Amino acid sequence: MIPEDDFQIEFRSDVSVELVKHSAADTDVLFAARVSTLGEQSLDELQKDPERSKGLINFLMRDRHGSPFEHNSMTFLVSAPIFVFREFMRHRVGWSYNEESGRYRELQPVFYVPDTTRKLVQEGRPGKYQFVQGTPEQYKLTTEAMEDSYRRAYRTYQEMLAAGVAREVARAVLPVGLFSSMYATCNARSLMHFIGLRTQHELAKVPSFPQREIEMVGEKMEAEWAKLMPLTHAAFNANGRVAP
Repeated sequence: MIPEDDFQIEFRSDVSVELVKHSAADTDVLFAARVSTLGEQSLDELQKDPERSKGLINFLMRDRHGSPFEHNSMTFLVSAPIFVFREFMRHRVGWSYNEESGRYRELQPVFYVPDTTRKLVQEGRPGKYQFVQGTPEQYKLTTEAMEDSYRRAYRTYQEMLAAGVAREVARAVLPVGLFSSMYATCNARSLMHFIGLRTQHELAKVPSFPQREIEMVGEKMEAEWAKLMPLTHAAFNANGRVAP
């Protein structure tokens, strides 16, 4: 048996999102929208009348003219538990993904354990339920059970690798609480679809009930996007957080 001292397990209750590159600005929306009526315009022309620009973006959002919001790009580096990525990859239109591979590299022992801000208990039936805080005993049980399971799984993974078992086979013993990382590239329209479904917000016309861990990713992505395209983000909020 491989002693745990031979590997350092890390337990995390957070996720991380880094905007690694982008070509995204409100002027991208204006550029795409105005070509239909005015033809090609210079950047100076697009920025000449800020109030008109704000009004046009709000009109496009309100009346759901969606294609002008696609002429931009953002690439994020996301680190989160594998179960978050399995939900994430249900978003297929307007997204590109590349995730680290357990076939080609040894997976690192970083695992998800929720902290006490994560509501543990589901009450009600499917379609009509809510999550509430757990008891101290439930949080203690969750933490201890997860950490013990992760330690045993990763030790088994290391034993299989040491015995010469291929990485692509040995990884099968690892749980979905293992952290993975991926590059995710999208445009503003596809990001709005994601945020509308995967976050809760008081301004949303259509209620959403995301799992908290993917909501954490969505909140961090939204914060980065809001800095790049403030007029578009404001129009998204003003029109019920419904993607055009």
